[in-house]
Amino acid sequence: MFSLRLAGAALALALFNSQLTTCRSPGEGGSEAAPAHTEVKDVTLPGVDTSELTSREKADWSRDVSDLLAPCADQPVSLAQCVKENRNCKQCVPAANFLLKQVRRGRPRAQIEAAYRNRFSSDAVQNIDLQDSPAKGPSGAPVLIVEFADFECPHCAATRPMLDDLFKRYDGQIRFVYKNFPLGSHQFAEKAARAAIAAHKQNKFWDMEIALFDNQSNLQPAAIEQLAKSVGLDMPRFMKDWESEAVADFVARDRKQGERLELTGTPSIFINGRKFESAGEFKDDLEEWVALEIKLAGGNATPHVAESAPSTPAASAAPAGSAKAAGKEQKPRAPL
Repeated sequence: MFSLRLAGAALALALFNSQLTTCRSPGEGGSEAAPAHTEVKDVTLPGVDTSELTSREKADWSRDVSDLLAPCADQPVSLAQCVKENRNCKQCVPAANFLLKQVRRGRPRAQIEAAYRNRFSSDAVQNIDLQDSPAKGPSGAPVLIVEFADFECPHCAATRPMLDDLFKRYDGQIRFVYKNFPLGSHQFAEKAARAAIAAHKQNKFWDMEIALFDNQSNLQPAAIEQLAKSVGLDMPRFMKDWESEAVADFVARDRKQGERLELTGTPSIFINGRKFESAGEFKDDLEEWVALEIKLAGGNATPHVAESAPSTPAASAAPAGSAKAAGKEQKPRAPL
């Protein structure tokens, strides 16, 4: 019996460890049961359309907006009261609509509460040092997107075109920062990350980023060297930087930041200091998050008309000083 218990404990530990540092689709998660809560009367709030909710969904949503506090710390009332009384907290109506979408997607109560706090609680905002990191977009943009990625991760490659499309359609309103998080399970990820930073030293990071992701099926050193030539790098300088201690330390610094944030996979996306999480519709959820950040900052969240990106996720990057960024890691999921 004792040996069986030991075996069971070992199996549990192995399963736990297997979930760490993986390349996965955003939105993956558990399905824990929701805690029991006292039923409340159906709630109706201005600015929130609940007409398409079933009676059960309406009851669940009414309970959520009545139980959870308003996003603004200076408004210590329920979310429902904040909206009804038109309190001075412009996040209340968006928060109520956020909960409505979570309920409609059938997420368990525990997941809904966790998602709500991650999206609106000030405690969820963490700091990431962005100094010298590859970056694009204006430094004063209302939206800061930071992505931790691995050049050998297929989910990161799938996310890149979607992020690029978002960056173009919200031109001037997004600053994008790339952070390296090469996974130990990927043989050539470390060398690819160092090659990208060596290219960054010649102001060619974005060209190299595209080349590496587009050719991630073959990232052996000889192939990476050819990619460096194809983007027009000064090769003697590139080769020296690629093998330098300074570049190795640069990549290690990014990885340590990711470890401090307890990343568990790639890609991990942080928006204005918060970990981005998708409830299943990755592309739509990402755009809604960005649009809301722009609105809350008083900007125009109407995107420029552009060709639609693939329905699967994508990745990209950018530099800055020290900035707020929050979170964790995510992974693109296949189209539903």
